[in-house]
Amino acid sequence: MKKMALIFCFISLHMFIAAQQYQADWSSLNKRKIPAWFHQDKFGIFIHWGVYAVPSYAPVIQNSGYSYAEWYWYRLQEKQKDFLAFHDKNYGSNFTYQQFEPMFKAEMFNPAEWADVFKRSGAKYVVLTSKHHEGYCLWNSAEADRDWGKPWNAVTGTPKRDLLGDLTNAVRDQGLKMGYYYSLYEWFNPLWQKDKKQFVADHLFPQFKDLVTKYKPSIIFSDGEWDLSDTAWQSPQLLAWLFNESPVAKDVVVNDRWGSNTRGKNTGSTYTTSEYGSGMDANVVWEESQGIGFSYGYNRNEQLDDYKTSHDLILMLCDIVSRGGNLLLDIGPTADGRIPVIMQQRLIDMGDWLKINGEAIYETVAYKQSYQWGDGIKPGKEDASFMANYSIAKMVAVKKDTANIECFFTQKNKDLYCIVPSYKLQVTLKDIKLSVAANAIVLGTTNKCSWKQQGNNIIIDLSAIKPGDISSSGIFVIKLSNALQ
Repeated sequence: MKKMALIFCFISLHMFIAAQQYQADWSSLNKRKIPAWFHQDKFGIFIHWGVYAVPSYAPVIQNSGYSYAEWYWYRLQEKQKDFLAFHDKNYGSNFTYQQFEPMFKAEMFNPAEWADVFKRSGAKYVVLTSKHHEGYCLWNSAEADRDWGKPWNAVTGTPKRDLLGDLTNAVRDQGLKMGYYYSLYEWFNPLWQKDKKQFVADHLFPQFKDLVTKYKPSIIFSDGEWDLSDTAWQSPQLLAWLFNESPVAKDVVVNDRWGSNTRGKNTGSTYTTSEYGSGMDANVVWEESQGIGFSYGYNRNEQLDDYKTSHDLILMLCDIVSRGGNLLLDIGPTADGRIPVIMQQRLIDMGDWLKINGEAIYETVAYKQSYQWGDGIKPGKEDASFMANYSIAKMVAVKKDTANIECFFTQKNKDLYCIVPSYKLQVTLKDIKLSVAANAIVLGTTNKCSWKQQGNNIIIDLSAIKPGDISSSGIFVIKLSNALQ
């Protein structure tokens, strides 16, 4: 009996140690690699939705944080002139931000309709703001109500509905993965302003664990980390719990925003984030997030010309994927729970293109050259600046006098994909040598295309393809099967 007891104790100890495989430090956490599905899926939908959807205002300023409508409350407090003038004129100087909450009714919210649009967009995952910096939660958070001293979540507040839970179920019913954006800090939470250390222990930790345990996310997009270091946030301890004990320990993917000192680091366990154009390369797992306009949250001040066209969005996706990244494309629903029709149209157009050409996007890797410049082009500083700001689409369409990109490349095993921005009868691929066994075809068509090696270049004859044979966007994909050694 003693021997059996010792064996049992040994097995139990071994199982405990195995269960606690990641310690609360980055050297240990980085041994857990990012689950492969994330890098394969390539395209996700970001959703910024909260009380800020009521005023839904920001000035329209390209490449500026002042264009973010979800920062409305903070801009009022810092007395930014545009926000303050709009607020005083339309609501009055004595109207507080928290008085917007009764107007956040979500009465038109239909999660099944949202999920259908996301599915039709070709996206593989969805990331919803569970809580932005304003602290308002889209699920029933006891910590939110307790520390704000009033109903400050969608269940106890005006919507009287678990917005997060309902959308989660609908998204998963469509076969998509569901994740959550979660802000570590809250601008004006009384506990945060009084005692940051207590806020971390008594608000952040239990609230985060409640969100993960109840809804089992595939992704955690952390944010609002810049006020404290990872040590002060105790992020390694939180991630050790997430990777060891949480119900999503094996499959959850997390980003790099866990302290003022963590962005762009710890690339073993976290993916790197870029926002409105900083960009990354294929040496790390990275994701670019942008809105269809200049704001993440819905901004009523934006006009049609402030929105990227479907053509531009498809090119942006191709550019990012060609350099090894994911695109997290944001939409901003209205306070009554609608996805603006123009945003729906953009998403459906992307999905229509991906139905034909998704093979060149999903589960691909970056080729040794991600794109090809036009003839005689030597990109200079001005062009590099354009690329840094993700005006790739506009560069292709507008900057023809100085720079144009003729094609983007992706790779899957021995197949090479050449994504061409506009119809042409012949394509020249520079500095590429292919296997003699390679076959060329334009995705969505049945006619094979002839090709020949001419020195270091490949000449592809597309005369068998007519403009009407390709996507209405004009963007098409040449698949070169068995092309790579």
